[in-house]
Parts: sequence; structure tokens; C-alpha cells
Amino acid sequence: MAKKAADYEAEKQKLKEFLSGFTTQDDQGRKKFKYAEQLTAIAHREQVSITIDLDDVAEHDEELAQAIRENTRRYNNLMAEVIETLLPDYKERDVPARDALDVFIKHRHLMDARTVDGANPAAAQPVRNTFPPELMRRYEVYFKSQSNEKVIPIREVKASQIGKLVNVKGIVVRATEVKPMMQVATYTCDQCGAETYQPIVSTSFMPQINCPGEDCRVNRSGGRLTLQSRGSKFTKFQEIKVQEHSDAVPVGHIPRSITVYARGDQTRLCAPGDHVGINGIYLPIRKEGFQAMTSGLLSDTYLEAHRIAKLNKAEDDEVGEEEITQEELKQLAEQDFYNKLSSSIAPEIFGHEDVKKALLLLLVGGVDKNPAGMKIRGNINICLMGDPGVAKSQLLSYIDRLAPRSQYTTGRGSSGVGLTAAVMKDPLTGEMTLEGGALVLADQGICCIDEFDKMDEGDRTAIHEVMEQQTISIAKAGIMTSLNARVSILAAANPAYGRYNIKRSIEDNVQLPAALLSRFDLLWLLADKSDREMDLRLAKHITYVHQHNINPPQQHTPMDMKLMRRYIALCQSKNPVIPAELSNFIVGSYCELRKEARLEENKYSTTFTSARTLLAILRLSTALARLRIVDQVEKEDVNEAMRLMEMSKDSLKQQQAPTNRGKKDVDVIYDLIRSIAEGSKTLKIQDIRDRATSKGFKPDQVEKCLDDYEELSVWQLNQARTKLTFIS
Repeated sequence: MAKKAADYEAEKQKLKEFLSGFTTQDDQGRKKFKYAEQLTAIAHREQVSITIDLDDVAEHDEELAQAIRENTRRYNNLMAEVIETLLPDYKERDVPARDALDVFIKHRHLMDARTVDGANPAAAQPVRNTFPPELMRRYEVYFKSQSNEKVIPIREVKASQIGKLVNVKGIVVRATEVKPMMQVATYTCDQCGAETYQPIVSTSFMPQINCPGEDCRVNRSGGRLTLQSRGSKFTKFQEIKVQEHSDAVPVGHIPRSITVYARGDQTRLCAPGDHVGINGIYLPIRKEGFQAMTSGLLSDTYLEAHRIAKLNKAEDDEVGEEEITQEELKQLAEQDFYNKLSSSIAPEIFGHEDVKKALLLLLVGGVDKNPAGMKIRGNINICLMGDPGVAKSQLLSYIDRLAPRSQYTTGRGSSGVGLTAAVMKDPLTGEMTLEGGALVLADQGICCIDEFDKMDEGDRTAIHEVMEQQTISIAKAGIMTSLNARVSILAAANPAYGRYNIKRSIEDNVQLPAALLSRFDLLWLLADKSDREMDLRLAKHITYVHQHNINPPQQHTPMDMKLMRRYIALCQSKNPVIPAELSNFIVGSYCELRKEARLEENKYSTTFTSARTLLAILRLSTALARLRIVDQVEKEDVNEAMRLMEMSKDSLKQQQAPTNRGKKDVDVIYDLIRSIAEGSKTLKIQDIRDRATSKGFKPDQVEKCLDDYEELSVWQLNQARTKLTFIS
């Protein structure tokens, strides 16, 4: 036993040498005492925790790092003791008392000094009444595992890891409120006035009743103890439940979860829905009294958190706080960056260029407005309604992976309370609490809902309030509250008859209530058209992806997911405004949309148009301005927003029922060019392209019209194709 004690004394000496002697080099090549500086801050109460990086310990002494990993609980106490002995050397000035506990500690030290200096040495306090170290320490010691340390799956954390430093990752499913937890209970005796201390190591304890003081024991006066809350030490405490990732669950099993206790500085570092990596010590929960009798031989376990870091969803790396660099920004801001960004969304999926542009705007989002107590949302909602096999679900799952904060759910697998909030009983405190559903967990993110049409009508009504007011109002089990759900909704649905029937109106095909449809900024209708050339390109694309497991070479090289996340975060920091001179243009465009919706011939290709459509145009315009990282919306942004609204119904226009005696696209563009000319002989090609684009025509359709009518000698184009001249 003495040998073991001597060993720990030697280990303490090693720890002391490491703390005082470990150095790193800064950018100028100067030595920097990493931990000595932190000890000075702790001595002056400027810092309340110190994190020891095991990479640094391994660099100093590999054996010591291994010993800390294998016996972390013991070394945590040793490190705290070593720091306590070192602190007086680093204290350069007296520190004023910050709280009541500081005053108590100061008085206790003074009483101690008086007792020692006093004439009667027998009056000194007995050993059992000395101050516990937990009470006098005003700092916490944490360990950070080595960077090459493997992550242990939650279901592999077993008895062999008890007392050791383990590294796990998962998704936070529940986090309690932060509450004060008693670390050391202080009692005073009503007879002799002596103070008694009781360190507490579990979540429950049995209060002491009889005074163990020398006077009461000798005189047998039976003094009763009273708990002094001001003299006791409390720390912040939060219980977190972490569930393993779905991809780590073996076949036929359900996900396992682990309880994590966070104390002090480790609280409030994550919220339900976050993907986290946790370093901590795996320990059994100590039970006392009746609980210990009833639990028998079984013991519950928990992870004492030493470090909590948020992770990205797709990769295992930590969420970086670093901003996008100037070089990356310059590389992005090249010509045609809008198309480059949109083509980087799900590059393995063929086509859908405009759908990807709309999804890019959904990720960026518009600007929230709060005029005089009102709230106008900035989040963009999109519904993808289309035939089977047009890659709706694949687009949803890609956005779910790309968005920094998101939830993915399906129509049949979701109930109303599963989307909003459920009332649960807290197992720790026994009180009724609200547990947020998918929409609350995706707050300030994206909620992807697949099979939207197959959701029960009662459950679907739960989304109405979220989509416009961005809140969830709850009145259940005596809890009346309003939860924030500032979420963009991306829904995918099939038409009412499985496939889109072009002989019926959009309302008949969609079969969703107008109240819900009007809340979607874009209702994107994707019809599976049969076109030999398009089918050939699609089949080649799919076979290439299957063969090489990567998307075929494209016009733009797809961007990295991390770079896209950083760029989107930069875009979201901008709050562009709409200048006064654009107001008339936007108002005129909206009135034109309303007029078209009223026409009888458009009933098959237009949806319900309301004032929300105008707000949708404004949101899309501000999202486009954000994408360009500017502070003002321009006319091109409004034109592009209008074009996306036109293109959302484009697949229907191109396959109207054959009975409709409509003109071909080429002829419509010809009529448009004639109306632009208004009698003049020459026109700029750029003006024609701009006008045709705002009407929803693609550039290749415009080029086809120009070539076809040039062959018919209706007009001539110059060599550079910049000017058009009519032949009279």
C-alpha cells in the first residue's frame, strides 16, 4: 500500500513538472507557457476551468498520458491536488471576493489561522471536521482525449471502460434544464455551533442529523445539524441523453442511448437535435439509502462529460467556427457562380437545374421583418410535387445532409405531437416537461418531410401555424406556452392519382387545402415527360453514376460540402433591403400574376395566387441578393424570382393536352420579339434574351427561335450575334 502511495507521489511530481514546464511556440517563435498562464488566470479567479490536452501530456511523457487514459478518475483528483499546491506560487495579487462562497472561504481560512495560533492546541478541529478540498476549490479540471483516439460506439461502452476516458459520438435527444447541484453540504450545530461538511458524489444524498463535533460527543448534548445553503457549494448541472447514430445500429436492433452528466462549464453546450462528440469518464451511479436496497446487484452508469463538441452531420469533424477565407471567396465569385453553386447541390442527380436553384435559395433564406409587433417570416418553404421516380426523396436527403441543422421525417411515420411537442414526465425530477418534436429540433434549420400527401389530415394541420407564424402554441397538461419553430419546410409529395393528370386542374391533382398551398413559396410540379433525347441523357447519367460511383464530368466542378456550408453561413449574415425604385416594378409584376390567374385558359397551369405570393417574390429576391453578398436587391433578383415561379409550372406547360390549340414556344418568342420591336428595324439580342427569360423561356429556346426565323429570312443576325435586323 505504501508503495502505491509513493507511486502516486511520484505521479504528482510528474504532473507538477508538466503543468509548470510545458511550452508551445507562437507565430513569432517565442516560448509560451500554455498551462502556467492558465494557472495564473485561475489564481486570480479570471478562469474557472482548465482543460488538459492529452496530446500535450503525450508530447511531454507518453507513459503519463497512457496512465491518465487508463485511470482518469484518479488522475482527475491528483491533478486538482497538484493545481491546489501550485496556485499560491502563481498568485500575484489579492483577489476581491466575487460571491458569498468566497467570503465564507476567506473567513474559514482566518478561523483556521486563529485556531492554529491560539494558546489551546487541543481546541483545534478534529480531522473529520477539516475542510473538504471540493469546498475550497474554485476551479474544475477537464481532460481532452488525444486526437488519434478512436471513437467507441455507444453500445460498445461496457464495464471494462469504467473509470477510463472514453470518446463517444451521437445525437442529443434530450437535455434537461440547467439546475444547481450540491457538491458539498455545510451544516451548523444548534448546540456547539461547529460546522460540519458532507461531500456529495451522486445525484441524491442522505442529510446528516446528529452533530459529530467534539463538544457534542463528549458532553452527549445531542446537537442537531441545520443545513446552511449559503455556506454550501453548488455547481451547474445538466443531464443529457445521447443516442447513437442510425447508421451505427446493427440490423434488427433499436438505437441505444447513454446518460451524460454535464457540470460547470460543460453545461449549455448542446441542444436536442445536435450531433455531438463527447469525451468523458464512464462511471457507475452511486445510490444511497432505500434506492441502494431496491436496486440490488444492478447499477446504472453515466458518462461524466469533460468535453462536448458539436459535429457536422455528414462527416465526423467538429463544426468549425472559422469563416470563409478571401481566396475561397475569390474562387467562388467567378463568372456564373449562381449556376456553379446550384449545380453543386446533389450533382449525382441529373437535370432539375431550376429546382436546385430554388433549394439553394431555401438554404440561404430571406430576411425576417418585424414591423411594429408583427412578424413576417424570412424562411422559404418549398413543396416538390411530382411523378414517381423524379428523385424527390434523393433531393430531400441531400439537403438534410447539407444543412447544418435539419430533421428528416416522412408523412406516415409522423404524428402531430411527433412534429410539434409532446408532454413527458422527467425521470430525474418527476415533473411534467415538454419534449420538442421534429419541427422544434429543426429550429433555425430545415425540416424535410417526405410523402407529404400520405400524412393524416389532422397531423398536417399542426404544420399550418409553423409555416407562417413560425411558432408552436401548446396548451397541454397545465403547460401553456409558445415554442419557437423558425424552420424552413421542404416537402415532397405525389399527385392525387399517383401520376400527374394533365386533363385536370392543379387543385384536382394536388388535393392539398388552399390554406396550406398558399403557405408554400414555391410549389414545384415535376412531371415525368417522355422525350427520347432527354431519356437517353438521363439513362447515360444514371449508368455512369452506377459504374463509377461519382457524378459524370459537368460544366462546373461541384463544390465541397464544407465550403458550401461556410459560404451559406456568410450569406445569412447579410440583411439586404429592397430599394424604393423597385417597389412599382414588384407591384406591377404581382398584379400581372393575379390577372393571369383569373383567366379561364390558365386554370390548368396556375395555382391559387394571394398576397402570400407577393411575399414569396420578396423573400426569393432577398435570398438572391444574400447569395451575391450585397446589401441591396436589384431588378435582376426580382426577375430571377419571377422566373423561378414561372418555371415551377414549366413541366405542365410543355405537355398541355393536345386539344389545346396553343402556339409553339418558338412562335410565342417570335410574337414577343415583334412586340419589343414596335416598328423599329434593329434590336439588341441581349434585350430579347432578358425579356424572354423574365417570361420563363430558356436561353436555348430563344436561340432556336432566332435560328429558325433567320432561315426563313424574316431577320438577319450579325456575325457576333449581338444585333438583330428585320428584313422588310
